[in-house]
Amino acid sequence: MTTDVTASRDEILAAVAARQADTEELLIELVAAPTVLGDELPGQLVMRDAFEALGLPTRMQALDAAALAEHPLASPFSWDMSGKANVVADWDPTPGSERGGSSLILNGHIDVVAPGPADMWASPPFAPRRDGDWLYGRGAGDMKCGLAAYVGAVAGLRALGLAPLAPVQLQSVVEEECTGNGAVQCVIDGRSADAVVVTEPTSLMIQRSQVGVLWFQVVVRGRPAHAGDAPIGGNAIEASFPIVAALRALEAELNVTPPAPYDVFEHPINLNIGMLHGGDWPSTVAAEAILHCRLALFPGESVGDLRARIEQTVAHAATALDGFGVSVRYDGFACEGYTLDVSSPVIAELAGAAEATTGEPPALVASTATTDARQWALHAGTPAICFGPHAEHVHSIDERVWLPSVLHCAQALALFIASWCGLSQS
Repeated sequence: MTTDVTASRDEILAAVAARQADTEELLIELVAAPTVLGDELPGQLVMRDAFEALGLPTRMQALDAAALAEHPLASPFSWDMSGKANVVADWDPTPGSERGGSSLILNGHIDVVAPGPADMWASPPFAPRRDGDWLYGRGAGDMKCGLAAYVGAVAGLRALGLAPLAPVQLQSVVEEECTGNGAVQCVIDGRSADAVVVTEPTSLMIQRSQVGVLWFQVVVRGRPAHAGDAPIGGNAIEASFPIVAALRALEAELNVTPPAPYDVFEHPINLNIGMLHGGDWPSTVAAEAILHCRLALFPGESVGDLRARIEQTVAHAATALDGFGVSVRYDGFACEGYTLDVSSPVIAELAGAAEATTGEPPALVASTATTDARQWALHAGTPAICFGPHAEHVHSIDERVWLPSVLHCAQALALFIASWCGLSQS
């Protein structure tokens, strides 16, 4: 532990709190940018301006499709990568100053999932709406609140004239919601660090474990026919139903004996049928149906093994579908899970900073989802955890974040930087 002798805990907390309005304004501006897949740039330009306003050297980091296609951590992708970029800023020790402490990466993602039907929302999903201490809008929780929080933390420390004794890098990445390849680009291009904190919305708990995730598609091809002659056709949409049932049976098998720390969950491995595309005309027997699916796997299990089980399950179900062609293909997430040991120093340091902020020790939790934290842990054994504000209804309707938790997260991160990295007068 590196102690800070240039500013007290109370001074750091007050400095971050003094910039609460700026932090919330940044969050509002980010939520107003509809950064769905393929349209991330407007939000990244907001983050570039925020990093530059901190006085930090900032650069756009283009995604290299060729390099990603060859990297073992990258997930497969079928879409165009041109124009996609992360935003990276370096907060380095003052030249000629004392060196010490441990280096750090603060990471968050700018991309958001599609909002769904706008008329299901109480207000337009990309029109940020404040109601008391809650801010509503797609991405408010997952995870633009985390981006705003770590900017607020650094802003408070810099306002006190402080600089880290070890390098800190700020990263705003793309593609977290579909591949994680934005973070992989940081691994390819970026410096290493002694720890990574991803500011996902964890309700100020420390997330130390996450499942792996595999996206796959099941393609069913039938026999098109005029609806008036439907009995001679083979409806691909209807043929997909027993395949879903077979995949549900596989899901049940995968949940029989969950290992720690997932044994506290009743159902940690979830299959999701996220999209179904099928047919091309109401009066034509559907020739094709494509199921877009997501299935999780426990840390320590391999993506290859899960692929094999999915393919076996689908193939067995297809044997009962006479005259139909069935295949499995992959696009998007193909990543393993990981767990950080509870004895890792980064957990103790961040827990101390969180308790000093809120007065309560944070719980250590596991996630039944995946995050970009895995990229550093699986690539170089770098300890990586998630810690962020309190959000509700993420990936759902009327997503929202509790604004006081954004401040508390920023304050805890500032204290953590002081403890983990060490600080000196800049």
